[in-house]
Amino acid sequence: MNCTPIVRQYGILNNDWGVFMPKGVPKKRYTPEFKRRVVEAVINDGLSYKEAERIYEVNGHNCIQNWERIYLTEGWEGLSIERRGRGSKGCPAKLPSKLEEDLLAEVQRLRAENAYLKNLQALVLEDERRQHKKRW
Repeated sequence: MNCTPIVRQYGILNNDWGVFMPKGVPKKRYTPEFKRRVVEAVINDGLSYKEAERIYEVNGHNCIQNWERIYLTEGWEGLSIERRGRGSKGCPAKLPSKLEEDLLAEVQRLRAENAYLKNLQALVLEDERRQHKKRW
């Protein structure tokens, strides 16, 4: 099989149906210190994302953009946080107990009012039917 160095290096399988990556090839992980060096080079030395990607052998310039964004919003400590997978939606924010009690009381009042209006409407309709029957 005629293989290129990349095919041999990563164990890519090439057959009649196409090119397949074998399972179990992990994504490369970078240390916070390495991320810091790359971001400093982009900011201080004026490197473009592509140049930094090539020099530091980072897979994808989106990584460098994300690292720079994290640095600008959270500082250097933000680069040490592991951010893999989907973000957590977390638990809904807990309301103060007084506000929660007020909201529950209002819901109960509105339910009672809704039930009262339904009963009133049923009585009015029943009264109209009785009057309609008396005319005939």
